[in-house]
Amino acid sequence: MATDFSAGPEVADRSSVKYDSIPAAQSQQLEKSPVTYTSYPTKKQPARKGKVTDYTSEGVSDHDIFSLPSSDYQLLGLLTLVTAVVRLFRIYQPSSVVFDEVHFGGFASKYIRGKFFMDVHPPLAKLLLTLAGWLAGFDGNFDFKDIGKDYVAPGVPYVAMRLLPAICGVLTVPIMFLTLKAYGCRTTSAALGAGLILFENGLLTQSRLILLDSPLVFFTALTALAWTCFSNQHEQGPSKAFEPNWWFWLVATGLGLGATVSVKWVGLFTIAWVGLLTVLQLWVLLGDTKTVTPRLWAKHFFARAGCLIGIPLAFYMAMFAIHFVCLVNPGEGDGFMSSEFQSTLNSKGMQDVPADVALGSRVTLRHHNTQGGYLHSHNHMYPTGSKQQQITLYPHKDENNIWLIENQTQPEGLTGPITGPHAWDTGPLRYVENGMVIRLYHSPTHRRLHAHDVRPPITEADWQNEVSAYGFEGFDGDANDFFRVEIVKSMSDGAEAKQRLRTIQTKFKLVHIITGCVLFSHKVKLPDWAFEQQEVTCARGGTLPNSVWYIESNDHPLLGSDAEKVNYRKPGFLAKFWELQKVMWRTNAGLVDSHAWDSRPPSWPILRRGINFWGKDHRQIYLVGNPIIWWSSTVAIAVYFAFKALAVLRWQRGFEDYQVETFKRFDYEIGTSVLGWACHYLPFFLMQRQLFLHHYLPALYFAVMSLCQIYDFLTNRLSSLGLRDRPAVGRVGAMVFLGLSMVAFSLLAPLAYGNSWTQGACKRVKLFDTWDFDCNAFHTDYAQYASPSANAVDTGTATGVTAPPPEPAVEERKSTSSVLAAVNTPLAEGAAVHVEERTEYRDQFGNLLNEEQVRSLDENSDEVSFKTMYETRTRLVDVAGNFIGWEDEEKEKSVMPHHPDVEGGNPETGGPDALLTKDQPATVDAQEDTKKERSVEREQKHGAKKAKPASEGNPEATK
Repeated sequence: MATDFSAGPEVADRSSVKYDSIPAAQSQQLEKSPVTYTSYPTKKQPARKGKVTDYTSEGVSDHDIFSLPSSDYQLLGLLTLVTAVVRLFRIYQPSSVVFDEVHFGGFASKYIRGKFFMDVHPPLAKLLLTLAGWLAGFDGNFDFKDIGKDYVAPGVPYVAMRLLPAICGVLTVPIMFLTLKAYGCRTTSAALGAGLILFENGLLTQSRLILLDSPLVFFTALTALAWTCFSNQHEQGPSKAFEPNWWFWLVATGLGLGATVSVKWVGLFTIAWVGLLTVLQLWVLLGDTKTVTPRLWAKHFFARAGCLIGIPLAFYMAMFAIHFVCLVNPGEGDGFMSSEFQSTLNSKGMQDVPADVALGSRVTLRHHNTQGGYLHSHNHMYPTGSKQQQITLYPHKDENNIWLIENQTQPEGLTGPITGPHAWDTGPLRYVENGMVIRLYHSPTHRRLHAHDVRPPITEADWQNEVSAYGFEGFDGDANDFFRVEIVKSMSDGAEAKQRLRTIQTKFKLVHIITGCVLFSHKVKLPDWAFEQQEVTCARGGTLPNSVWYIESNDHPLLGSDAEKVNYRKPGFLAKFWELQKVMWRTNAGLVDSHAWDSRPPSWPILRRGINFWGKDHRQIYLVGNPIIWWSSTVAIAVYFAFKALAVLRWQRGFEDYQVETFKRFDYEIGTSVLGWACHYLPFFLMQRQLFLHHYLPALYFAVMSLCQIYDFLTNRLSSLGLRDRPAVGRVGAMVFLGLSMVAFSLLAPLAYGNSWTQGACKRVKLFDTWDFDCNAFHTDYAQYASPSANAVDTGTATGVTAPPPEPAVEERKSTSSVLAAVNTPLAEGAAVHVEERTEYRDQFGNLLNEEQVRSLDENSDEVSFKTMYETRTRLVDVAGNFIGWEDEEKEKSVMPHHPDVEGGNPETGGPDALLTKDQPATVDAQEDTKKERSVEREQKHGAKKAKPASEGNPEATK
């Protein structure tokens, strides 16, 4: 009988081998048997082989990354230095906003100014980006609103902000090296893995810009390292359990999980990966009946629960606590939050309002579900259906949200019924009780809430009716204006609120008397003609949450200062935290619209398509991976799945492959990494939201790790191939493969750095048509980049926002420029001292073409389409005749930019969507009930009262 012990150099003779758990008879037999020692210089503990009696894994040694040879640390330092050069090379380029820097740079600006915003991602990475900018002197006054907007002139410290993702990208490389060493791989295999991460073009591109994916990959890698080191401690058996190293790596894993999920919710996939492996560990512990008692198993369980659940949760919540501390002022994103939440922001707290709601009260009705918008109307008509005035749900406070509650009949006076909507301003108060039939009068436009058996313009379902505002000033209305108040007692707060309407406290439904439908709203946006506000309908059988409303503001002339007042209960941290999580979840799930550069998960492992980030001055930044690395890592994943399928079949047929130590270690170690790849990749198949190639980067990290582990087994651990005894072969193979990756990296590097490139070089490396970067955007020769005329800057032009057309398109722009002389006496409006006309040719990206390029395109006119665009611009000069700027640019500065957090603008508020009103349908008579509607001429004769812009009455409404 021969026994093979894998021992470190400190095992010099048989006396160092302990037989504490071996019976005496077997011990004597073992003493007489020959013993073979296999020495591994870097292993500090013997790898146990043969039959084990506890949960110690066979063939596992102590791979302590703090006890590596000095040569490994020297190599690690060299790799880190090279990575820093590669990642930081020309990081100042381009000096304008790129792709999602629009969002994440903008969020940093809002953090510094304390303006609340809503984003679907947790705050950690954005806080770090903000910290980097703040330390570099950023004051938050740059808005990042347009791709291609210049950083240099406003003095934005964008390089410092880009350094944060770059540093994360640099540190990811040594982490890969250490993780592979923690798995027990040779230095060659570990260096190969680090090199592949170093020369991966996609990771390079993401780590050079103000984006979140580089911090995400960094924290994912850090978590994988900590977990691998903890697993190594665990697999060494009871002797390592609850030791300082064991606790250190377990706590580090928890912190890594918390940081990863605090960057993006993709970190939940990392938690799932660690969670599955934790369950496996606990299952193995449960099977060790000799050394693991139930009490000890419980200790293992609670140690893992505390570190892998408690620490990540506490870390995640702490990031949101910092988030709330920073964002104390109102901003564009507060419309997503409830009124209770908004009341915690500076200047957004609502004053106490009367609790009792009576006939004649001026109220705002808020939707209980979706994002809590206000029942809203404005002086614009539906283009279809009844063509009456639109009713929408609008997320911001506005005077067009105010409704006056009327009874179904007018009150009686001394000489008969009192007419007009203000008839209830005198006389005794009459509270609105459960079951009362009311009308809602829209004071700004003098129309009443109205429903009828007409299909809505968007949700054309039989169970949905259109809701409109109908009537005119002085019109008594009709029966389609009647709604019955039905209080939802289970949702109302207080005994009185369950009997009659009370501000904030009562939740109720409005049931249309004639049709029986219920006032309803859901997460459906109306088109541009309704300014993308939310649809409101009257639904038969609508779901309860979407049919529930409550009154937020309330005013009545007869309710004096001594009337009972109510207000929102200000939520604490936990309530705000939970509400924000729900809003983030709903918003994230709602990102289902197609994007010019989105892609689906099946295309990611084969690198079918990239993302166009930026294009300007005949340069591009296009996110595409290194094909050598992507495809080989995908093959590695496929190899493992084929191995696993074959192993299961052989196991079912009775083969004892799993009795072979190397076979088991191959299955477990590589299976762990492949499981990480699957957890970070497969869930995307379940998502309907917008997805992009960069979502695959965490999965790519695990795929590269699997590739290097397979390579290590083939060249180092499998004796049957004969390569274990010839390490030079393994080193040469790694160098050749890394060299090929470097070649592919260098060929595609101009797309990552935004460097100058030629059309010929571009076309040579464009392997597929689905790699849709445009080679025609580059110059034909490098010498052309030295010519200022060939590099004319077109500020604001970028390719990252729309997909390029399938064929080159050249725009012939005839521009007439008027030069105004600045003199002591003002010139008449429109006066021009000098008028010049010139013709410019630009490609589909807005890049200015020179004469040679135009001539070349003209010769290939069959493949090129020309479009003429006339443009008049006014130049502004000072008294000395110096050029100041363009008049239209000065005007643009005074217009508040549209923000993606806002669901829809309001033409009445002068917001960004007000410009669309010229294209909206004109005010017309309703086709239904035309006999009751006055003519447009009569309304104009009497001067129909228009809604007052919210910007005049409520400055917060347009923020």
